[in-house]
Amino acid sequence: MGRLTSIIISCRIFEETDQDGDKYLTAAELKDFLREIKFRKLYSDKDKVTEDMMKEFDVDKDKKITVDEFVKGMEKWIEETKKDSGKTYHLNEVLQPWIEKKREEREMMKNLIPDILEHLKASVHGSLLTENGTPDLPAIKRLFKDIDHDKDEFISHSELKDLMMDIKFGIIPNDIDAAASKMMEELDVSGDQLINEEEFVTGLSKWLKSSYVNQTTIPEINKDSGYQEKWERTDKLVEDKLIDKSVLAWMKAIALVVLGIVMLGLLAEPLIHSVQNLSEAANISSFFIAFIFVPLATNARIATSAISEVRRKKLNINSLTFSEIYGTVLMNNLLGFSVLLSLIYFRGLSWDFSVEVLMVLIVSAVMGCLASFSTIFPVWTSFLAYLLYPMSLVLVNVLGDFRWSS
Repeated sequence: MGRLTSIIISCRIFEETDQDGDKYLTAAELKDFLREIKFRKLYSDKDKVTEDMMKEFDVDKDKKITVDEFVKGMEKWIEETKKDSGKTYHLNEVLQPWIEKKREEREMMKNLIPDILEHLKASVHGSLLTENGTPDLPAIKRLFKDIDHDKDEFISHSELKDLMMDIKFGIIPNDIDAAASKMMEELDVSGDQLINEEEFVTGLSKWLKSSYVNQTTIPEINKDSGYQEKWERTDKLVEDKLIDKSVLAWMKAIALVVLGIVMLGLLAEPLIHSVQNLSEAANISSFFIAFIFVPLATNARIATSAISEVRRKKLNINSLTFSEIYGTVLMNNLLGFSVLLSLIYFRGLSWDFSVEVLMVLIVSAVMGCLASFSTIFPVWTSFLAYLLYPMSLVLVNVLGDFRWSS
């Protein structure tokens, strides 16, 4: 392995070990690094080992290790280990598993911490930050007492699991126990598997400061760039899964769509009779049943799910929610229109839906243009979208009096 590769790997290790992102490694961060890797046997006195490493790496004796000092120290360290063991070690072979593990944990915490903070803010019915953006220590201490169910002045692993169960996570492991263990590791400085008030206040304050700085200083372009990179990696993972693109797979997909259309056609007539019976029994116009109550009933689940997801205000979740809505609208319109035309054609019915179809085309054209030529939607577009529905119903009622037909 070339020296350049060793330098790149050492820089990656430095970035993963630098927990607070200040471009320096402290003795505490170095101790965590030594504790997690299985590269050199650590003696019982881990503080002594850490102290020796600090002396070896910290060339300028400022109690902090820069990235250059770390790279040079790692080169010296790996050479000494080769001589001591009599084996040929490659830095990549020894530390790559640790790097991947740290990256997965960091990715988990990057998604986990915002969800935790959002949930904790809701728990105290307000922000955990003061007006000037600093952590609200009294509020954090009150929160500690709320999480400490048994009132023993410590937060245990089981109490963290209870907290995790109450939080609706985004992209994190389904193993709640693993998430609780990682949070314990992040906050438990003493390593006794219990979080006291001081550790909780210190750790949560660090998270809040980081969250506040990210919200106020990171340009949106960087966020979008990171988001794009994530999706590029996701696309690559999907391609690596070897998606079946054979003719048989295409035929199966088409057959399932046709089956869905047939089922929808067979169930359409009973639904029409049910709407008519409900209209007569409730003495309500079939127009309101067909165009208000039935759409609300059939789309309530999707609407509720979309609203609950977008409340989390995350770029990737909002984008996926919009994609789900677009897909649902497209399939509903295509399937509904196909079934409608099929019934009219095969049963020889007369066409009397010109007004309704005209309204659907107008609404689809207006919202389609807005969605096609913009990736950022101002608030006023939501009011327009909401108003299009009642406006279309009014126009259908008014224009229906002309009894248009074709």
